[in-house]
Amino acid sequence: MRRVELLLSALLALPVAACGPSSPRVAPGGAVVPFYDRSASASPIRHVVIVMQENRSFDNVFAGFPGADAPMVGRLADGKIVPLRTITFNGYDVDHSYYASVQDYNNGRMDRFEFNGAGPKYKPAGLYAISHLNRKEVAPYWVMAKQYTLADAFFPTEHGASWTAHLNIIAGTTTITDTKALVDFPSHYPFDCLAPKGTYSYTIDKWGNYRGHGPFPCFTQFATMADSLDAAGLSWKFYAEGLSYAAGGGYWSAFAAIHRVRYGPDWKNIVSPPPRVLTDIAKGRLANVSWVTPEWQYSDHGGGGATMGPSWVSAIVNEIGHSRYWNDTAVVILWDEWGGFYDNKVPPQLDFRGLGIRVPCIIVSAYARPGYVSHTQYEDGSILKFVEQTFNLPALGPTSEGYTDSRASSIADSFDFTRPPLTFRTIPAPLPASYFLRMRSSGRPPDDD
Repeated sequence: MRRVELLLSALLALPVAACGPSSPRVAPGGAVVPFYDRSASASPIRHVVIVMQENRSFDNVFAGFPGADAPMVGRLADGKIVPLRTITFNGYDVDHSYYASVQDYNNGRMDRFEFNGAGPKYKPAGLYAISHLNRKEVAPYWVMAKQYTLADAFFPTEHGASWTAHLNIIAGTTTITDTKALVDFPSHYPFDCLAPKGTYSYTIDKWGNYRGHGPFPCFTQFATMADSLDAAGLSWKFYAEGLSYAAGGGYWSAFAAIHRVRYGPDWKNIVSPPPRVLTDIAKGRLANVSWVTPEWQYSDHGGGGATMGPSWVSAIVNEIGHSRYWNDTAVVILWDEWGGFYDNKVPPQLDFRGLGIRVPCIIVSAYARPGYVSHTQYEDGSILKFVEQTFNLPALGPTSEGYTDSRASSIADSFDFTRPPLTFRTIPAPLPASYFLRMRSSGRPPDDD
């Protein structure tokens, strides 16, 4: 397994320079990359914003969406086909561990969701898991999907819970050896470089063994997009809640588990709280690449109280749409994992990690294909590949070392750069952007282990 310690040390020693042509640098894949030159890219995209919400399957959000693989029925373990039950955001949390994902997949049968644990006594979820969200509650997501592009074949890189999904969206991998990858959450909170001594991660290997006593969750074993962006002189920010347990910090803040970022100068790029992305857009401070994670109240997470997600995502899209960034920005909205909820589409198994159970993905841009449903198979690496194509960056590493940006289909086919940019239309939502700028943290940690 290729290690990156020497590369990272070299990167830290390099001076920071403004975007534009300069002497070449070495990127994580070993290729020589010049500083980003705006004139070198055929794409008009200069900013990519990756908005990651929580714990919903594609069918749970988009059942019945025209043109998508999204039936209004689900399959039970006894083979019976039943209508999807209508639920609201104020409901139960459903088991979304690695075990639950593999159980639900059931060798491609997609018929064991009813046995996921749920509720305060953690009884089997039954028909609650065979469900879709009330369409009024997710109306802003449907408006975005109808105006722009909805991808109905986006699968997380691996089976299991949120922690590894968030690592995959910054690194395209959680592989730590040639045969072993991270899975689920580490043994103790916080799940990052500040974890108590003795904390270990859990792993899955190519022979199907699930084990504890993996490495301490402060990783040097794989490169991340921060390495590539830094090497090319490009700006990036990661918006997340603070690192306190009460605010949900450490659950969805993946760079806190990357040693070079947590203990290096890049830590300044970790921005808290998440609504600061709205002020950065308004003040003309949007980075070339931004990741935006939520706070509990606007995460879409199951378990009650996380009801504001559609308004939160709409606030980000509306802020960009009414700013000078609209004509050069791509917003990619996805959910980190399926949350234990039913989905009918069989995830291809590309390696021992997954793919995991399908999640929604909405692509919003002045150049997104309007009213289009993409059936192209995407995964986390598809978004990273699009970033690499946009900014002329090499892949993070080869597929043989576990990196998925090399193998994945880019989301570029969901754009049409041959036509004039679309005129932005405001996404209606119950809560305005100003609500999130003045709200306080819920003080509630995610029930996400």
